[in-house]
Amino acid sequence: MYRSISRSFLLFLFCVISSYAQESETKSKLKFDGDFRFRIEQDWNSKKSDGSFRDDRSRLRYRVRLGITYEAQDWLTVGARIRTGIPNKQQDPHLTLGDGFKEFGGLPVAFEKAYAKFKYDWFSAWIGKNTYPFEKQNEEFWSDNVYPEGVFINGLFPFENKFLDSFGINLGHFIGISNGLSFSNDSYFEGLQFVATTLSKRLTVYSGIFYFNKMPNIPDGNGTFNINYTIINSGVKLEIIKKPKVVIGFEFHNNVQDLSKNDSISSRFKNQKNGGIAMITIGKLDKKKDFLLKLNYCYMERYAAVDYYAQNDWVRWDYSSQGSPDGRLTNFKGLEVMGGYAINEKINLKLRFFTVQQILSYGVGRENGNRIRLDFNVKL
Repeated sequence: MYRSISRSFLLFLFCVISSYAQESETKSKLKFDGDFRFRIEQDWNSKKSDGSFRDDRSRLRYRVRLGITYEAQDWLTVGARIRTGIPNKQQDPHLTLGDGFKEFGGLPVAFEKAYAKFKYDWFSAWIGKNTYPFEKQNEEFWSDNVYPEGVFINGLFPFENKFLDSFGINLGHFIGISNGLSFSNDSYFEGLQFVATTLSKRLTVYSGIFYFNKMPNIPDGNGTFNINYTIINSGVKLEIIKKPKVVIGFEFHNNVQDLSKNDSISSRFKNQKNGGIAMITIGKLDKKKDFLLKLNYCYMERYAAVDYYAQNDWVRWDYSSQGSPDGRLTNFKGLEVMGGYAINEKINLKLRFFTVQQILSYGVGRENGNRIRLDFNVKL
């Protein structure tokens, strides 16, 4: 019943906005965006912690997203976006063909963005639910599909000299679970980050500190204890060749929080708090016949990131046995190889291969897995 009402309301909302867009003044301030993805995916050789193997799995999957933004004033923009996807599966908006939505029944749809954004000169800010706003190069620390709710402030200062192109300061407070008491009792995270660009914006360097307060060990209300994280996240990205575009990047994670006093954490994992990612990309997918190649190596110890906020692309590890569909993608090392081809400016193909090995086992054996994906992407 709820999903039916939700879909009807969203359809009505978009129809109303579309009718207003017929007026030239409103049309110039109103913008629509969206995309469609179809995915073919195969998983194999995925070992469980008890030493047995998961069944090999083949899936056909898809995702649709539709968004709107409206420029209410020169300094104020409001926006929203909806997506297909199971609402409590925050890391993954994709749906699997034939995956339990009745026989050709309706599909689950949810909001992933709803925000107001402010901008004046060097200052910008937003409130609501929006894209992860801090500088990053990959999804190993924070998934592109996880949209935090809170308040974000940015100061961006341009420089006109040969040493520095720009310097930015990012600051935000985001609430994961509100407990209805004082703010200090919420599950939240706060971030402070500094970003500098130089060499005509070919070199980007950033560093920040992120504090996570009272994070449940298992998401979706199934946690048995809470954990605090204090993570220093630093990275560097350098464009070494312009044509074809070649970029190398590194990112480092260090959780400086003392976990020794948390008796709920096994002694084997209390010092598993570091991570690193190295990547190289060749090419881009901006126009027709462009190509892109990418190699990404990742090493992430158990508490180097909050695993259910990070990506869940690489392998089939999740919390399903503990009542949550979210992924648990830390405590692993692995390799990603990706190739992409642009059919035109709005349509491309991406082929990705992942191979993963667990760092420390939770049982008698270390988990692992292989995965390959082919994505057909269309911008609307």
